[in-house]
Amino acid sequence: MNKIVTPSFTLAVYQKGRNNASKLALVLPGRLDTKDYPHMRSHVDFLAQKGYLALSFDPPGTWESSGGIEVYTMTNYLKAINEIIEYFGNKPTLLLGHSRGGSMALLAGTTNPQVTHFVAIMSRLSASVPENLSAQEEISYRDIPNDPQKQKKFELPMNYFKDAARYDMTEDLKRSTKPKLFILGTKDEVIKPESVRAMYKLAAEPKQLCELNSDHDYRKHPAVIEKVDQAVDDFLKEFK
Repeated sequence: MNKIVTPSFTLAVYQKGRNNASKLALVLPGRLDTKDYPHMRSHVDFLAQKGYLALSFDPPGTWESSGGIEVYTMTNYLKAINEIIEYFGNKPTLLLGHSRGGSMALLAGTTNPQVTHFVAIMSRLSASVPENLSAQEEISYRDIPNDPQKQKKFELPMNYFKDAARYDMTEDLKRSTKPKLFILGTKDEVIKPESVRAMYKLAAEPKQLCELNSDHDYRKHPAVIEKVDQAVDDFLKEFK
């Protein structure tokens, strides 16, 4: 397992490409997802082939990265993204994320000057908040990579949702003139297609929208993963 140490975190990473590459790509997992899911690894491999130093990482407090689940917040996720960019020398950076990872790509992409392009796959502008914020935690389960019959349990503190409620990327997205790609799944029941279309509509140019015949968990569909890679390739060719 490969790890990097930033000023605030020890992060487990899946990394490909040359360290002396002129540009960096970060592939950002969704909420409580891991760098080791097939879509994350495929996107890293693809971007490395395109000349990027590419990596995905387990956000602070999850999977193989340091810290307990209490440090898993959007604030710390954003800090980790910014610290990784600095760790690799502030190269021109592409951000690509799925679901909450896509929201993080929007957040960091509109605020970090080193980010040149960003891609949000089946994502939303602001976080959904549970009805019962007085509860102590929300129980979630995620498949174990390479062993989908087993699951990892997460007891996510309500502070995660309270922290996430602080962030809304709407105004920054309206102003950002960086190239941006939005990808929706026509069968997505988690992030509805119409919400992605609405986000695309309000975003400033330059921008692209790609529609895929997929549900939210496209990591389970190798053909859709390939289509995402192709959409990103087309986007990067259009906006060099």
